[in-house]
Amino acid sequence: MSTEIELKLQLSPKAARKLADHPLLANIQSQKQHLLNTYFDTPALELHARRVAVRFRKKGWQWLCTVKSAEPASGGLAMRSEWEAPATPGIFDFSHVDADDFRDFLEKRSNQFEPIFTTDFRRQVWNVPFGESLIELAIDRGQIESGGKRTPICEIELELLAGRVDDIFTLTRQLQESIELFPAIASKAERGYALFLNEPLRPFKSKPVPINEQQTPIEAFRSIALGCLEHFQRNEKGLLLGGEAEFIHQARVALRRLRSAIKLFAPVLPPEFVAAYGQTWQTLAGALGDTRNWDVFLEETLPPIAEAFPENSDIKRLRKAAQRRARSARKSVIGLLAVKEYPRLLLEFTAAVYTLGDTLPIPLKDFARQQISSHARKARRMASRHAELSPEERHKMRIAFKKLRYTLEFFAPLLPPRKLNPYLAALSQLQDELGLINDHITANMLIAEALDKRPVGPIHGWISGRHTLLVSELPEALQTWLMQRAP
Repeated sequence: MSTEIELKLQLSPKAARKLADHPLLANIQSQKQHLLNTYFDTPALELHARRVAVRFRKKGWQWLCTVKSAEPASGGLAMRSEWEAPATPGIFDFSHVDADDFRDFLEKRSNQFEPIFTTDFRRQVWNVPFGESLIELAIDRGQIESGGKRTPICEIELELLAGRVDDIFTLTRQLQESIELFPAIASKAERGYALFLNEPLRPFKSKPVPINEQQTPIEAFRSIALGCLEHFQRNEKGLLLGGEAEFIHQARVALRRLRSAIKLFAPVLPPEFVAAYGQTWQTLAGALGDTRNWDVFLEETLPPIAEAFPENSDIKRLRKAAQRRARSARKSVIGLLAVKEYPRLLLEFTAAVYTLGDTLPIPLKDFARQQISSHARKARRMASRHAELSPEERHKMRIAFKKLRYTLEFFAPLLPPRKLNPYLAALSQLQDELGLINDHITANMLIAEALDKRPVGPIHGWISGRHTLLVSELPEALQTWLMQRAP
């Protein structure tokens, strides 16, 4: 088995034509190949469910059988286990797979395998000596085909043949100076399955990060931060295609989780890393927050107001003004993703996370215990005096609960589920109620902005009454949570 460390980057056909003339490649002999690949799976797509790819590849006159475990990619960088050996097309021989359980899994299903999709592309390859490393730089141009449907391939793959991972990033930075390159996370296999299944683009939600107590805090942070980045990147296309409300919501949650993770692990992170990336995402997060506020107002807050005041002449004008501002907020998000600094930020952040060293060795369980206790104490202190909190302090309490929830979710694999699950359930209910209270405070500000501060007494009165009712119901949710024992 070999471990493949690979950085994948998308580029336009025009940029692809410029690549061969780049000074870094000018004096290096390249090789050209035509690669035809057929990917196989069972009718139930059991390999896809396990994030495994099995393919036959025709490379010149040679046929190869390849097995890959598709680990998630972030910032374009993926680390995958790979087994490859000469083969006869249609004969599945997995004797070269040296992981016994995995090989047994494949062999038991091989008689069910059927072709799912093909990739057909031309590859040009350079072996680039760079820094202390040897890096294979390949540009692929062609197509993926399944059931008569096709989608184009135009991408660069940089694979570390020998040396250090950070040399891949340094090489990419130099390429980015003259060529527009965008970190990509979807492998050809992933795109092929999406084509086969005719899957529509869907918002991507966060997934549990598989940390374990054998890791150091830095190693755990690396997994968590890259998981947050993947969460954001997988919603990026939805943002660029118009930003359906749930894509906006998930992208915003991804950045909030990422920023929370940086603050959570700040005691063990290098100060220069925290200084560089603690606020880096703030502008984009702010634009997503503005868009989300208008979405919530239009989809959740305004409909009951319109139902309560069906004859009010301000409702129609308010809806149109809010829709204009929501469209403008979406354009701001798209504009931020279009600037050349954005793909560079993805690359720089990924590089910085991968090259972090341990500055404060401490058992991960001890670190998790300290951080959970600290966040839980702060939240409990504020909850115990909720009756005397001002609206501004109540907002801070909501943020404290959100940080506590993210902390628990990050460290969930280290915690006993029988204690964690009821605690998180009570915390989620509390957050929902505080979120509704905050939505009504935000609604008053949005109405003033949308209607140029024109008074709308009945509407403001309705919002104020609803806000008072929600605040009166808060003590019960707080008491339910306070009765739970922190895991």
